[in-house]
Amino acid sequence: MSELHQLTLTGLARQLREKKVSATETAQHFLGRMRAHQDLAAFLAVDEEATLAQARAADAALAAGAAGPLAGVPIAHKDIFVTKDFVSTAGSKMLADYRSPFDATVVRRLAEAGAVTLGKLSCDEFAMGSANESVAVPAVGHRAPTPVRNPWDRSRTPGGSSGGSAAAVAARLAPAASGTDTGGSIRQPAAFCGITGIKPTYGRASRYGMIAYASSLDQAGPMARSAEDCALLLSALCGPDLDRDSTSLDVPAEDFSRSLNDQLDGLRIGIPKEFFGAGLAADVRAAIDAALKEYEKLGAKLVEISLPRTELAIPVYYIIAPAEASSNLSRFDGVKFGHRTEKYSDLLEMYRNTRAEGFGDEVKRRIMVGTYVLSHGYYDAYYLQAQKIRRMIADDFQQALRQCDVIAGPVAPTVAWQIGDKADDPVAAYLADIYTLPASLAGLPGMSVPCGFGANNMPVGLQLIGNYLQEAKLLNIAHRYQQVTDFHLRTPGGY
Repeated sequence: MSELHQLTLTGLARQLREKKVSATETAQHFLGRMRAHQDLAAFLAVDEEATLAQARAADAALAAGAAGPLAGVPIAHKDIFVTKDFVSTAGSKMLADYRSPFDATVVRRLAEAGAVTLGKLSCDEFAMGSANESVAVPAVGHRAPTPVRNPWDRSRTPGGSSGGSAAAVAARLAPAASGTDTGGSIRQPAAFCGITGIKPTYGRASRYGMIAYASSLDQAGPMARSAEDCALLLSALCGPDLDRDSTSLDVPAEDFSRSLNDQLDGLRIGIPKEFFGAGLAADVRAAIDAALKEYEKLGAKLVEISLPRTELAIPVYYIIAPAEASSNLSRFDGVKFGHRTEKYSDLLEMYRNTRAEGFGDEVKRRIMVGTYVLSHGYYDAYYLQAQKIRRMIADDFQQALRQCDVIAGPVAPTVAWQIGDKADDPVAAYLADIYTLPASLAGLPGMSVPCGFGANNMPVGLQLIGNYLQEAKLLNIAHRYQQVTDFHLRTPGGY
């Protein structure tokens, strides 16, 4: 019982199926760990009675022999997914105390597979951020909003916007968590916290019930300790949702574990020269180079490739994403749901005051940028040009993937930085997304795999990018590496 949190999700699922531990005992254990480590500020909402009710239902299903593949396994959800049994805030005062009448499709599918929800995890407000510092609602056990702490060094950021998810998994407060990735928000926090995370092909996972930031970029995915765990989770949460999500791909669900143990002999790994320039820290490069040498030992061949428009990904993303955000967030006006100001004399003042009070600085910044680039006289000059370059970035990937089977490189230029280091310079935080943005703009699957440690003993993540619908291949490549290394199994001190 005392060592349950050291099991991988796959190992825990096996223990539950074999009835070596009950779902109720497992839920109680992880709820206890959450209470013991509230200093990380990882959770925004917990309802122990709701969690234990789900656990008892899982025990009944296990006893009846009608349990799903995740029966009784506790999972926590990024607070960007709406849930019936827990408040859904998107980390914003605009939605403080909001309760949804339905579950997001990702939440529902994992529940149908038997998963038990532990609670809702902290995130940057409306998923806008790279450090989990823009969360605007208090975490469980805290009176005021506070950034999530990286369990490897509590003075450092866990990354964002899925920082709560990454920190909870790294500190073993949950065996797995859901996350969302718009420009790297699964991969970057996974790298900073030393866990595994995968963003599937755009449209693979339903966006229904995911509080929208940038609709053409947002994608859900799992975060866990290993590629094997992520494969199990991805198999449960993916699949078409055509009646609810117009961006959902009409591609059948599949077993992403099917090829985990395939050999890598002859695998061509593309190394983009643009990912290894002057901006990459020496400690991060050393860890990436060591990982690539392991792949060569496994039979892979390294191929130099070029993604020539890599540097353009930052301005393109920070035009397109804010433009879509300005549209998506227009619904938060205080009329039908969410925060409404108490100080107004007419409708226009009510709109103005509600949004001024409800949104934080980073959200306001992106709304203003997005409104500007969509305005008359600037749409053609900025937004339309950004969309054209986005297509060119996607074409660059297709050209590169004709020369290789998978692309590898760093997730971020540095290890996790100190909390507050980039708070006064948002552009510096934007630049840290240089390696994750291109795949997001192209809609390609990408993942982060723990591959060592850099400065101050902070984790480093190896990024793997595949072609469309090749998640199984990525997971196989990651799993084979994890069979010969133990970085994904290491735990921060004190957890």
